[in-house]
Amino acid sequence: MAKTSITPGLILSIGEAMVEMSQAETPETWRLGIAGDTLNTAWYLRRLLPAPWRVGYVSRVGTGPFSDRMLGFLQDAGIETAHVGRDPAREIGLYAITLTAGERSFSYWRDTSAARGLADDPAALARALGGARILYLSGITLAILPAEGRAHLMAALERARAGGATVVFDTNLRPRLWPDTASMGAAVQAMAGQADLVLPSFDDEAAHFGDCDPAATCARYLRCGAGQVVVKNAGGPIHFGGATGAGVVEGLARVQPVDTTAAGDSFNAGFLAAMLGGDACADAIRTAHDLSARVIGHRGALVPKALPSTAPGR
Repeated sequence: MAKTSITPGLILSIGEAMVEMSQAETPETWRLGIAGDTLNTAWYLRRLLPAPWRVGYVSRVGTGPFSDRMLGFLQDAGIETAHVGRDPAREIGLYAITLTAGERSFSYWRDTSAARGLADDPAALARALGGARILYLSGITLAILPAEGRAHLMAALERARAGGATVVFDTNLRPRLWPDTASMGAAVQAMAGQADLVLPSFDDEAAHFGDCDPAATCARYLRCGAGQVVVKNAGGPIHFGGATGAGVVEGLARVQPVDTTAAGDSFNAGFLAAMLGGDACADAIRTAHDLSARVIGHRGALVPKALPSTAPGR
């Protein structure tokens, strides 16, 4: 049966990009880059999707050299920056990754990040989101915003969805960014309720919501109102349910990670690109898992060599 792909349009990824410091192979040597969960997904999407698709970023940066570097990075990557605002009083944040047996831990310097103001102007935000076919955000996007900004963002997403946009949400639970776990849970589940696709990770969901298995995570977000749910599971069986039917994808290859940074971000991009190309959900999950498995075999968030040889942006 022939695939039915989606008519190309604009994908907007919403969130915070930061200066990334990651350990190099040489002791005490660090690499400097630009990354962040929603930016990582945008970067992979741009390379996986053919040219008729446009990929843009919605954020806020400063006016200094590191912010200029970030904007240059986005533009060089083919990611549109028309909706990245400039803040004369704040700069972009910074984080450092340290690894132990391939598992990452983070140190952040982001409390005064300019991205915290990305939803301060509700009229500008509504204009930005109104032109997109697909809107992508994460739990981190919600977490960095003050309560008023979060309300602005969710209202703008709701209006855009009513106008025909598809909302995609990675729950990406980071309790350190929230006042308390109750606030995190309430905001994440509210956002999931107005999303067409929710992409949680089971290990985080089990830790913070007490889900006993991936099926429970899938069912909980469907009860919240999500249109479709795909539960990432670190190489284990992946459960999905909702608008495209329900099922479990098993037999996925497990790999020993070199660096798990962007494992979920790249999975999300691989899944979306495959679905937009007309793949069935189970096939898109396998494609996404294969990409993620290659990404975690290398250091860093953005790994060009992990892309399939057929990727348009390779």
